[in-house]
Amino acid sequence: MKTALVTGASGGIGAAIAQVLAPTHEVWLGGRKIPDGLPGHPWPVDLRDLDSLEDKTAEIPDLDVLVHSAGVIQLGPLSETSVQTWRDTLELNVIAVAELTRILLPKLRAKNGHVILINSGAGLRVNPNWGSYGASKFALRAFADALRAEEPDIRVTSVFPGRTDTEMQRGVRAAEQGDYQPEKYLKPDTVAQAVLNAITMPADAHPAEVIIRPRATAG
Repeated sequence: MKTALVTGASGGIGAAIAQVLAPTHEVWLGGRKIPDGLPGHPWPVDLRDLDSLEDKTAEIPDLDVLVHSAGVIQLGPLSETSVQTWRDTLELNVIAVAELTRILLPKLRAKNGHVILINSGAGLRVNPNWGSYGASKFALRAFADALRAEEPDIRVTSVFPGRTDTEMQRGVRAAEQGDYQPEKYLKPDTVAQAVLNAITMPADAHPAEVIIRPRATAG
């Protein structure tokens, strides 16, 4: 059985991806609190503790798929965005991704593996008050492009979902002072299915980018 590591498996898109990979992969579940019943090996790691990642990844025997789904967002105008917000956002959304990938590259190379980066519509176009988060997601896309070019034996896929029915999205809508309309959002399972489609695509294809939008128009 193949092996996958999914960060952000505590809920939302990450948990849905872990669930859909479980039948065909031994899944390592990165997250501080894993939902009951989610199949796999809990991997409770603080991704911001960069010095611990080398030791923590040593327990993963090999790796076919690495899914980066952990992320953080704090909305606000640039004039009110603190240095700490910039640091927190970039540290988890970009720096931790880069360091965890770097450490795991030997295992991914050995398996001709696949790196999936859950990006965002904000990684393609940024709205007002989304500056720090959008900057982190543009950086994540740049990281994916560079990794794809430098590691020809590894597939690298950036996934750009629109609004998705998650706890993070509830926080976003509260910050936007807008109604929460889950019927107009993507389901986490839908994004997970797109990830599975990319992973199971025949070896002659390289799904570089996947853009998913809700069919309904969300406010």
